[in-house]
Amino acid sequence: MEFDSEGRSSDIQDRRGEGFRPFRLGIGGVILVSVISLLLGRNPLEVLGLIARQQQSAPRNPGSAPTRGPRNPEERTAERLVRQATTDIQDFWQAALPQMTEGRRSYPRTQLVLFADETHSRCGAAQAETGPFYCPADQLVYIDLAFYAELARRFRAPGNFAQAYVLAHEFGHHIQHSLGIEQRVRHAQQLYRGRENQLNVLLELQADCFAGVWGASAARRGLLREGDVESGLHAAAAIGDDRIAQMSGRRVSPERFTHGSSAQRVEWFRRGMSQGHISACDTFGNGTLAP
Repeated sequence: MEFDSEGRSSDIQDRRGEGFRPFRLGIGGVILVSVISLLLGRNPLEVLGLIARQQQSAPRNPGSAPTRGPRNPEERTAERLVRQATTDIQDFWQAALPQMTEGRRSYPRTQLVLFADETHSRCGAAQAETGPFYCPADQLVYIDLAFYAELARRFRAPGNFAQAYVLAHEFGHHIQHSLGIEQRVRHAQQLYRGRENQLNVLLELQADCFAGVWGASAARRGLLREGDVESGLHAAAAIGDDRIAQMSGRRVSPERFTHGSSAQRVEWFRRGMSQGHISACDTFGNGTLAP
């Protein structure tokens, strides 16, 4: 994938090296946080935030501050891609969303936060272990560039378009928030206890579809190269809930899925790519794009 601009600096908040303390959980810790969150009915980021604040009160070891800027050549390359993709994704939606909603909605431009190890969001602590995410409370996208090394090595999903797909998915959540979809899902989750995970899966699959809509535009504009589409589809499959469970040595339990299976993620990303319009992304099946 090759972009035709370097991206706008105003689309990025660079918080690397701001002195936040590194906070790391192994895969077991991530699973434990997920269980605690379900039991308490709390956002996992809030639980992580409580843990992080406790750690912040402990004495700091010398040399534990995050690195300012890219930590290695891989991150330097990834940063350029992130800056380019963030601008391209937002430029696309700024032009396309009013057209796709017949002028009823506009796209509110936001920012992507680059951080190293840990930072803070209005949704709670942001850590490398959580992966890229969108916080509705501050309407920002967060990413530690170390995630891309994990995507390539652990999940075997390398490539620029795979990396851009991840960002497009998170900006898809920003679109959902601006259209009121995310708020309606959270309300429905309060009303229909027992369907929280199912509703969250539909929200995540829709963000995959929105990512595909942007991908279709990138293809039309000649930004994609041979093999890029396959790279994006492979990335969608690599981070399916069933695949992650298998890699972690856990039993695959569809009722516990929060993002969708590999097959579902590929299907909805492909729908967005093939149709190139948000009308293809009705994961809730009622013609309104929302529950």
